[in-house]
Parts: sequence; C-alpha cells; structure tokens
Amino acid sequence: MVAFAALTLAAVAALLVAEHRGSKSGIWICKPLASTGFLAAAIAAGALAHPYGRIVLLALGLCWLGDVLLIPDDERALGAGISSFLAGHLAFVAAFAIRGIDMRGTIAALALLATPAWVTLRWLRLHLSPSLRRPVVAYVGVIATMVAAAIGTCAIRPDWTILVAALAFFVSDLSVARDRFVAPAFANRAWGLPLYYVAQLSFAANASP
Repeated sequence: MVAFAALTLAAVAALLVAEHRGSKSGIWICKPLASTGFLAAAIAAGALAHPYGRIVLLALGLCWLGDVLLIPDDERALGAGISSFLAGHLAFVAAFAIRGIDMRGTIAALALLATPAWVTLRWLRLHLSPSLRRPVVAYVGVIATMVAAAIGTCAIRPDWTILVAALAFFVSDLSVARDRFVAPAFANRAWGLPLYYVAQLSFAANASP
C-alpha cells in the first residue's frame, strides 16, 4: 500500500505543477493517475476481502469518476461530477453502517453540522447557475451526512483516521466550491487538492476494518 500512496502523492505534486502552468494535458494525465493510486491503495489494504472494504472501494471508485468529470470546463460534466461524488458519499455512509454506527451520535453530529452546511449554501447561492442549485444543495446535505456517519461509526469503534478523512474531505470541498463558483485561482487548488488526496488515502488505509 505504501507504494501506491507514494504514487498518489507524487502524482498530486505533478498535478499541482500542471495546474499552476495551466497545462490541460498535464492535468488529464496526473489527476486520474493520482486517483488511481488511492484505488490501488485500498485494494492493497484488503478492501476486496469483506463487505465494508468493497463498499469503501465503490465509494472511492465513484470519487475517481468524479475527479475525471471535474477536469473539463463544462457545466454538464460538472453536474455529472457532483452527482458522482454524491453517490460516493452515500456509499461511504453505507460502509459506515456495515462497520457499525451509533445513531444518537450521528444525529447529534448532523445537528451540529447543519450550521456550517447552511452557511456554505448561503455563501454559494448567489454564485450558482439555476441548473446547479439543486445538485449543490443535495451534495452539501449528503457530505454533511457522511461526516456525521463517520462520527457515528467512530463512536462505536474509535478510529480517528476515518474521522479526520471525512472532515478533510468536507473542508477540501470548500476549496473546490470557491474555485468553481466564487473566485477561481490556483491558490484554491494548492491547498484543496493535497487535502482531498490525503483524505482519500486515509479512507483507503482503513478499507480493512
């Protein structure tokens, strides 16, 4: 697994160079490669050996697809990418349910996350085209649910790597939202992409419960 994690991190470094230079060909090479690294890392960690791991692998696969769909500068591809990530988060929730979830802790966490989710939507609403408003609202609700489910599963079987991964994913999406809808700039990707890939590698490392 270490080799695949190293592959992802090296590809992310190259991806940042390509992003800074505005090299579309470099992005098309490096981003899928970086995402393939976390899929391979999950398989190396034993994801195929049990239901929890297989669903985590499915979630990571949907995120891989979302990563590719976000490369083109096209609103339809962006909408499809959002849908793919949304499905990925639902798969993570299903995986946490298999691992075991404390429902009280999950509901309490979701109540706490409602405020940052609402603030995020208020921040974005004036910048979204009509066709993307519903998908983005649904996405924010689902990723908040994923983070709450991560808290709920860690309440039963403590594993702070899962919780850190879920929170890092949530925060990294703020960089994507700012870059896509508010103020496009390399600075968004400079911190958001490494945080996202660290989150995915953390999920991959925990694909064997």
